[in-house]
Amino acid sequence: MSEVRAEVERLGRHTVIRLTGELTVATAPVVRTALTKCLVERPEALVADLSGLTAPEPHALTVFRAVIRQAALWPGTPMLLCAPDPSLTALLTKGGHGRRVFRSLAEALAAPAAPRLATVSDVLLPVTGASRQARAVATSACEQWELPHLAAPAALVAGELATNAVTHAGTLADLRLTRGHRYLMIAVRDGSTAPPRMAAGPSPDPAAPRGLLLVDATAHRWGSLTADGGKVVWATLPLAAP
Repeated sequence: MSEVRAEVERLGRHTVIRLTGELTVATAPVVRTALTKCLVERPEALVADLSGLTAPEPHALTVFRAVIRQAALWPGTPMLLCAPDPSLTALLTKGGHGRRVFRSLAEALAAPAAPRLATVSDVLLPVTGASRQARAVATSACEQWELPHLAAPAALVAGELATNAVTHAGTLADLRLTRGHRYLMIAVRDGSTAPPRMAAGPSPDPAAPRGLLLVDATAHRWGSLTADGGKVVWATLPLAAP
């Protein structure tokens, strides 16, 4: 069975991930996991060096499109591809990645940086007041960014993600709100690797957990990413007023 190896390096504010081996349908999940783990650290840009990668199954290249979409939703990090091989460049360009593909790592690193996104963050203690603190931070951020129509939904989402972290992780949590170009991005990073679990549906029991059901009903999209020593649960809200 073919394998793909990933080597990650920080170069300034960029994260470079060097992928070597054969990209196939079988190894694409390994590539996706490696790339999304890099996104958790929120670099200024993520550069995938594909100079040591072959793609005997071109369909597997769609993994890059999937991660680029994820990066746009959260955390808003641009992803660039370095592909010196002309045949691989042609395949990526055909897949719609033309403006993101560079012939060398130096060219990718020298590409104009995207404007830094406005961000507000706070550390939440694993106590009952964490949800209230998260709601206050979200409300203040929306006021600061002149997004009054998002104050209520952002406070709800931030509060429920904080409650989920306190209840199920019981660790310090990092709350971060980012104003993107199209979305307000809300994320909570905690110290538990257990993925979030949403109830199958509303329960008649008033004590039953409803947090992620509320997040699912309020957010444009939400999800989770595995991080070293924990995970990030994120959600997005459209900036445009309904």
